[in-house]
Amino acid sequence: MSELRFTADHEWLRLEQDGSVTVGITEYAQDALGDVVFVQLPELQTYAKGEEVAVLESVKAASNIVMPLDGEVLEVNQALADSPELVNEEPLGKGWFFRMQLADAGILDSLLDRAGYENLLKANG
Repeated sequence: MSELRFTADHEWLRLEQDGSVTVGITEYAQDALGDVVFVQLPELQTYAKGEEVAVLESVKAASNIVMPLDGEVLEVNQALADSPELVNEEPLGKGWFFRMQLADAGILDSLLDRAGYENLLKANG
């Protein structure tokens, strides 16, 4: 498993061995949302960076998940439809949202590494 990359929108991305990228939300985002009670997963199609692809509903609020980079959604985590609490239990594991194929695989390196993301949290803290 490769190193996680992060966005300023509190999403994480992990490059898989097959070249696809798995996307989820960070522990910080999950903590801010509280208990997730519903997840609307994206359609299997191409999206542009910044487009809304999913919706999370928690006991506190609803939150939009945006496409972190240009690419095509290849697979969604169907387990979240029946068990949205997986986002709370394992936001960096079983609580992933979707797998995508990047339009430009090299752009993944432009995202924050763990240290950069932790610095972002401290700066916004």
